[in-house]
Amino acid sequence: MIRPALVGSLRNGYRPPPRIDSVSNSQSIATPHPASSTHPTPPGWAVSGHDGSRGRVWDAGPIELRGTGRSHDPPGGQRSLLLSRGGRVGAAPGGRGRVQRRGRSCQRLDAPGRGLGWDPVGAMELLSALSLGELALSFSRVPLFPVFDLSYFIVSILYLKYEPGAVELSRHHPMASWLCAMLHCFGSYILADLLLGEPVIDYFSNNSSILLASAVWYLIFFCPLDLFYKCVCFLPVKLIFVAMKEVVRVRKIAVGIHHAHHHYHHGWFVMIATGWVKGSGVTLMSNLEQLLRGVWKPETNEILHMSFPTKASLYGAILFTLQQTRWLPVSKASLIFIFTMFMVSCKVFLTATHSHSSPFDVLEAYICPVLFGSASGGDHHHNNHGGSQGGSGPGSPHSPLPSKSKEELSEGSRKKKTKKAD
Repeated sequence: MIRPALVGSLRNGYRPPPRIDSVSNSQSIATPHPASSTHPTPPGWAVSGHDGSRGRVWDAGPIELRGTGRSHDPPGGQRSLLLSRGGRVGAAPGGRGRVQRRGRSCQRLDAPGRGLGWDPVGAMELLSALSLGELALSFSRVPLFPVFDLSYFIVSILYLKYEPGAVELSRHHPMASWLCAMLHCFGSYILADLLLGEPVIDYFSNNSSILLASAVWYLIFFCPLDLFYKCVCFLPVKLIFVAMKEVVRVRKIAVGIHHAHHHYHHGWFVMIATGWVKGSGVTLMSNLEQLLRGVWKPETNEILHMSFPTKASLYGAILFTLQQTRWLPVSKASLIFIFTMFMVSCKVFLTATHSHSSPFDVLEAYICPVLFGSASGGDHHHNNHGGSQGGSGPGSPHSPLPSKSKEELSEGSRKKKTKKAD
């Protein structure tokens, strides 16, 4: 709602013209004020509305804020009454400029040394309308099912299809492929329940989510002509789904930490671990998912080679834990909104540019050598230590000639023995 315009009054016994045109769809804007000798009356101001109506408004002196009982005296040259929404005040000949009101804010144009008009009530309304707290609270109340969850399932199962041999597995072993898809969609819930000692299969009682994820899996792998797969892989569409998946990720981190805090009020590490596995999803159990596909690659462990979502989930879990324990002076809704915007912008950029780097790489390149030492320095020390003990060993970099194997040495000794016998 737009509040009524500021009500002012005239001084020194002056009276307004018999008729004051109001701006379209607004009330009259000036009322008489008791006479006073402290403020001389300046020239009038011409008033024009959107409907073409014209009138004059005189200087009002101190302005009384309706409903507050207080008066406010704007700076000199700006005592003219401010119109309600949509109005425009233009200076009469001899005036000091004009004030133009756009929406809920006023702006004084052509005034020397002044860029903004004076409207405290309109400014407060604008700030309240653009309040970050209200926006974040409304954003945190947006339901995830079914739209955001659908996007989460689509992107997760897309990553499954990108894996080598996933399509052949779906043709020959559809049940194993379906189990892998469920792990990609609900792996975070399984790990969180495992950490908190709850039934691992508890989330599979949610029939709506299971059916929705199964439908997505079938359409991605078995849709005729791969039409569904081609549609969701189209880059602009995929970027939308990726952004919506990050919304779900951040919400899952916050919910996981809240759930862990309910069981362990002072267990910081439990809360961080629960939020981390909630956000990371199946990446932390990628080796188990590979076993279901008949693949064993221990070198692809996510903890050894963390991707950006895994690192971001860990850092986000730390932030939400600090907020949950009241060490971070910010509301949960605001933190969800800010961290979601960060995750969405980073993930969309990385997906659009087909980059596998992480925004944390630059920061980690400076911090990790200071805290944990340089990896190259440790390798150099290890090599020097090995060279001092066995400089002529098989793997020594300082050995001038390659060492002989045991078979070659034994063959040489046999030749020597035969020569002596001859």
